[in-house]
Amino acid sequence: MALGHRLPFHPRAGGRFGQRCRGAVLIPPIERIAQTGSTNADLLARLASGEHVGEGHWLVADRQTAGRGRLGRDWNDGQGNFMGSTVVHLTIGDPSAATLALVAGVALAKTVAALAPGVGAQLKWPNDLLVDGAKCAGILMERTGNSVVIGIGANLVAAPDLPDRPTATLAGQGASLDRDHFAGALGIAMIDALWTWRQEGVASIVRAWLPLAHPLGTPLHVSEQRIDGTFDGLAEDGALRLRVAGGGTMLVHAGDVELRRPVEEGR
Repeated sequence: MALGHRLPFHPRAGGRFGQRCRGAVLIPPIERIAQTGSTNADLLARLASGEHVGEGHWLVADRQTAGRGRLGRDWNDGQGNFMGSTVVHLTIGDPSAATLALVAGVALAKTVAALAPGVGAQLKWPNDLLVDGAKCAGILMERTGNSVVIGIGANLVAAPDLPDRPTATLAGQGASLDRDHFAGALGIAMIDALWTWRQEGVASIVRAWLPLAHPLGTPLHVSEQRIDGTFDGLAEDGALRLRVAGGGTMLVHAGDVELRRPVEEGR
């Protein structure tokens, strides 16, 4: 994970995150709290109150009591896991805000690959990180005005029991990661991915995302449309390419996508 030279950055200093200064990368401020309902909800509330939350600022909690995932799913925390949120402030010229899920995915996958290289985690469109097909981390994006709050939950040591999908931990794969070290590495990786998104565009992020994902041809199921197909990469705008029966390809711009599990014998 090539991140350039790391420079200290004071929370009150000027500068825009997602940009580099002569090849250097600014280290983001990380605010740690013992417990909260949801780091995403906290940052959204701060923004709604008019408080300035600098881009790249991270709010990281030891525990969350009302964490949530995509489509309103509960996402209960575990002590020692990573639970944090950051803010991106959109400006004229930025790519589509929806593609920030790919930005966060690239940052997350590169962080895990750098800190736990033997795990072999893979991205699943649009916002999950999988280990052996089981969910190990997820991304939740919520927008208010011209700001996007990006929340990331990573199962470093414990995983919730979900009724509709298997879950996994990095510790279960033999990777013992310190939460604070993970937070710092993720913050820097996010800056690097944001810089690519702003300076080189979505197509460059797509090129970075694809090698970090499950292989082409992976069987997928799109829940909303109840369509099965196989992974055929991403379009230049970040949409999922799904190869369906008959050899055609459809684009999925939003939806809940699952790995299609093989039917067990006798069932």
